[in-house]
Amino acid sequence: MVPLNNSQFFLTSLNRLIESFRRLPGVGPKTAQRLAFYVLKMQEEDVREFSDSLTDLKSQIIYCDICQNISEKVTCEMCVDKSRDDSLVCVVEDPMDIYVLDKAGIYNGTFHVLHGSISPSRGIGPEELRIKQLLERIKKNTNIKEIIIATNLNLEGEATGMYLQQILSHTKIKITRLARGLPSGSDIEYADQTTISHALNSRVDINENIK
Repeated sequence: MVPLNNSQFFLTSLNRLIESFRRLPGVGPKTAQRLAFYVLKMQEEDVREFSDSLTDLKSQIIYCDICQNISEKVTCEMCVDKSRDDSLVCVVEDPMDIYVLDKAGIYNGTFHVLHGSISPSRGIGPEELRIKQLLERIKKNTNIKEIIIATNLNLEGEATGMYLQQILSHTKIKITRLARGLPSGSDIEYADQTTISHALNSRVDINENIK
């Protein structure tokens, strides 16, 4: 009996779709097959709408000129929101982290997205991240009083946090780090709101620790 996951028996177009789904994080071979066969059963209009949404996502999404978050405008809605405290800047690795932290409902400052973390094993250094934009932002906005480092608590996130701490140490800005309520080695996007709230409220002043 031929196993179902033997892709040589699939039509070329179907196999291409399966392989495309497999590129998504957390999607294994069997899940990719189920998704592909589900698409086959969808109405043509729904498939077209799905395809258009993917195309629009890539063609219409840009990076905010201030915080580097994904946006459909030059400056994102969060950065133009006058009700937010622009003296606080929370630095995160990915856009998803913003939604997790903001959903906790206790932080009303602004954000800055690095779009990754320092990882020598993957050939990613500080130059590949949006750190230069953060430094330029600090120079332009003299109202910034605190930078909250909210990178993930894994090796890459810790390395990135330490690098940010070093390059920002010469400024008069208060540098803080999320409290250790988050499990070591974890990503912020998987943390619950209670844990996030504690990590934000109990953030540690890095400069004080150095002294």
